[in-house]
Amino acid sequence: MANPLLMHKVAFVGGGQMAEALIGGMLSAKLCGPDGIRAADPAAGRRDHLKKQFGIQVGESNREVAAWGDLVVLAVKPQVLNEVLKEIADELTKSLVVSIVAGVPISRVTEACGRRTRVIRAMPNTPALVQEGVTALAIDAGVQEQDVAGVRRIFEAVGKVVPVEERLMDAVTGLSGSGPAYVFLAIEALIDGGVKMGLPRDVAGVLAAQTVLGAARMVLETGQHPACLKDRVASPGGTTITGLHCLEQGGLRAALIEAVEAATKRSQELGH
Repeated sequence: MANPLLMHKVAFVGGGQMAEALIGGMLSAKLCGPDGIRAADPAAGRRDHLKKQFGIQVGESNREVAAWGDLVVLAVKPQVLNEVLKEIADELTKSLVVSIVAGVPISRVTEACGRRTRVIRAMPNTPALVQEGVTALAIDAGVQEQDVAGVRRIFEAVGKVVPVEERLMDAVTGLSGSGPAYVFLAIEALIDGGVKMGLPRDVAGVLAAQTVLGAARMVLETGQHPACLKDRVASPGGTTITGLHCLEQGGLRAALIEAVEAATKRSQELGH
């Protein structure tokens, strides 16, 4: 199958961690070479890091990088997006734009750049840094199938991809966008529990992290409902059901649901 990205020059406006993850994934998957990627960032340290790490061209000018690329990835903070769009809008009228800016709807980009601009909104998460991320894609009207195929390949290079309606993107942000932090907190608590019971911290760390990784793979690879997998571990009168009782008493299930809800609402606020 022909590589749908071969004709693209990919420009990153913003050179933070997510841009770094995507650049690394693209190069590892051989979707393009270093000469096919450029990045702009105001921080000299980030520019130097990306240049040293990947051998790509970097610069301080968002406008110059956006003008060069025919696929432009907006990878800036929501708070500065309006200012950035004012700077580069004229360069995006004929580009394919991929926005990974949390909480910002496609309409804000097209209103700033003109309706001719083709926009795909994406919400990846930080495990993309180790190529185990998940990205939700919402597609603007008028985006070609070949454009979608190329963008999918970028994000598939760093994990899984799911299509969603744009109206659900704030919920995606609240779940998978913020979700790694919830899981890190759970892993930290499991480690502390092991330490409390006498395990060395390094041993507890491996046990906790690998347990979470293995459990997640079981959900994905078996296709079974998590409740069914949970029940297979919890034998009558055993240790697991005793521990699960404590978690229910502590409100873990409700707390996680409320965390997703609160983060979703915050994402909605950022979009206004």
